[in-house]
Amino acid sequence: MPVSADRAALLARYRDGYAAFAAAVAECDDLDAAADGWTARQVAHHLADAEMTSAIRLRRLLAEDAPVIAAYDEETFARTLHYVERPVEASLRAVEAARATSLELLERLTEDEWARQGTHSESGPYGVEDWLRIYADHPYDHAEQVRNARR
Repeated sequence: MPVSADRAALLARYRDGYAAFAAAVAECDDLDAAADGWTARQVAHHLADAEMTSAIRLRRLLAEDAPVIAAYDEETFARTLHYVERPVEASLRAVEAARATSLELLERLTEDEWARQGTHSESGPYGVEDWLRIYADHPYDHAEQVRNARR
């Protein structure tokens, strides 16, 4: 089934997001330099947690009828999950794996699956296409944050 140009562009952006983020981290000579309140190290851990959460959100949208997709407190995660002192390598692998497995699903979706909907606990109606629009850009936004910390 042909994919719309918009969806194809989002899928390509999603596919390349990990590489963009990993390149920004690789270029960062001080992972503990801060920008926008978080260090590059904290951003890497945040992205891993967000991507693992997003992978589950996608699966729930596809497998459950009208799921409620719960929000989570990013600041609490950062504070309680040792973002400050953990090495980043495992988190980078988690981002890569979460995106790779989700991309495998996205590339196989039928139009009916693309149309599946749930409700986000904070923002309301939330579907598979909404999910892709959000997460296609997420690592690029954080790659820029890491580059800003590097400057």
